[in-house]
Amino acid sequence: MRNTSKRCLGVIFFSVAVLLVLFHDWCPGSSSGVDIRSRQESTIKQLLDGKIHEITSAYNNITYHIKEEVACRLAQNVCVCLADEDTIKLPFSDLLNPRVWAHNLDTAFLESHPDPEGVKRHRAQEYSSFQRKSFIPADVLIVAEANSPLQYPTQGVEVRPLKTIIIPGLGLKEETKSNHMVSLTAKLGTFDVAATVDNVSVKGHGEQHMILSSPLLFALNRQLQFVTYRNTVFHPKTADTVKFETKGHQSYFTIKVGHGTIPKLYNSGYQREYNISALVTIATKTFLRYDKLKDLIDSIRQYYPTVTIVIADDNEHPQPVTGPHIEHYIMPFGKGWFAGRNLAVSQVTTKYVLWADDDFIFTANTKLEKMVDILEKTTLDLVGGAVREVTGYTATYRHKISVEEGGEEGDCLHIRKGYHHVIEGFPNCVVADAVINFFMGQTDKVQQVGFNPRLARSAHLEFFIDALGSLHIGSCSDVIVSHASKIKLPWGQTDDQKAYKKFRYSSSTADNNLHNEVFYFKNRFKCMTSN
Repeated sequence: MRNTSKRCLGVIFFSVAVLLVLFHDWCPGSSSGVDIRSRQESTIKQLLDGKIHEITSAYNNITYHIKEEVACRLAQNVCVCLADEDTIKLPFSDLLNPRVWAHNLDTAFLESHPDPEGVKRHRAQEYSSFQRKSFIPADVLIVAEANSPLQYPTQGVEVRPLKTIIIPGLGLKEETKSNHMVSLTAKLGTFDVAATVDNVSVKGHGEQHMILSSPLLFALNRQLQFVTYRNTVFHPKTADTVKFETKGHQSYFTIKVGHGTIPKLYNSGYQREYNISALVTIATKTFLRYDKLKDLIDSIRQYYPTVTIVIADDNEHPQPVTGPHIEHYIMPFGKGWFAGRNLAVSQVTTKYVLWADDDFIFTANTKLEKMVDILEKTTLDLVGGAVREVTGYTATYRHKISVEEGGEEGDCLHIRKGYHHVIEGFPNCVVADAVINFFMGQTDKVQQVGFNPRLARSAHLEFFIDALGSLHIGSCSDVIVSHASKIKLPWGQTDDQKAYKKFRYSSSTADNNLHNEVFYFKNRFKCMTSN
């Protein structure tokens, strides 16, 4: 009797310990919240802008003379599209000197639109959202005020390939002497001045090395406000390291060379509330489970009757899947899991794509509006939900991923269960690096990462490993989809179910070797750890 009591107590204590561990994993309230709402401006940026204004306006009382041949190359932020004037056409003139044409997109699009002002407001709103999400604090202009005694920009200077900019923040702060001199040296561009200041000598106009000198320190500093940099070596994504020096002191700063990010905006219509049909496409892949696919579609239609569903199908004998707002794409037989994901996601034209396995079932708790809300209001690129099994257990599959440098032999991949922090304002949502197989993401961001089509039978974490550093990922436990029952008695299985099980759960040596190759060669890992 006593031994039985001890065993019972042991089982109770063990159960309590397990519950505590699970509660810690499940409950986002165990971590303090972090505000990741997207915002472009900040107190720090306003302070830095104020400092820049003080620096640039310090010598406004000193006269200068515009140097037109240089100043005309500077960006004016008032771009216009002008066509070449009509001239007398000669034979082959278009081949020898093609005529430039111009097309006013705003006029052509808006004049035929039933609500031009509404679409303009919607585009402005989308662009503002895009700017907030793409804003990176490292791009803010920061000027190191003279301590060396050189003053120069430490970050935030960027030039378009083969274009010209004024270098902001250059200055020299030193004791008065008979002559003050600085020099600039670059490798991928040349220097000049957009205006000249009296009593300042400038040598090296249009060259990679330029020397500026003056007996008047304030005049030299005024002249430095007009120094330009012109990129002369075309490279769409690089940086030039500029050496800025005076006698006894040297400093270096970088000028980023690159094209600006082209916005990718989605015209989903101006709405006060989220129009899920215009914002979200549901993507899935099916293989030997048409019965499950039908249940998924029926459940979606119960709550979202007009949302587009994109289906990738690699069955050997495909069956028609028809209905309103359904796109069914046939693939080569057995092409595979990630290849199907690539195909389905490639056909999405809405702002967001929701991935759902073909054996999921939507319920009243599958609120896609909640996923859209957090993606719209935060810097997240992708957010996962939760999957409820028939047993009642709800999984979120949250993981943290990190890569540790490992030298010549490769790096180390570390995967741990858990999440980084709770998201302020969304108490049921956290930030993680990998989430469950039910997620919504920005379509263009998901497409950029892509899915390795070589992974045909089993894969999931591989996508999130490829996305590390590219996607900001979250997980919300209050958006729940149900999972169809996997419990099938052996004597009750259909031929399709048996074939699916054989394909899905095969663990051949070739499959294992493929995963090892992907991690070792493609991702350059020498080892991985997980829990």
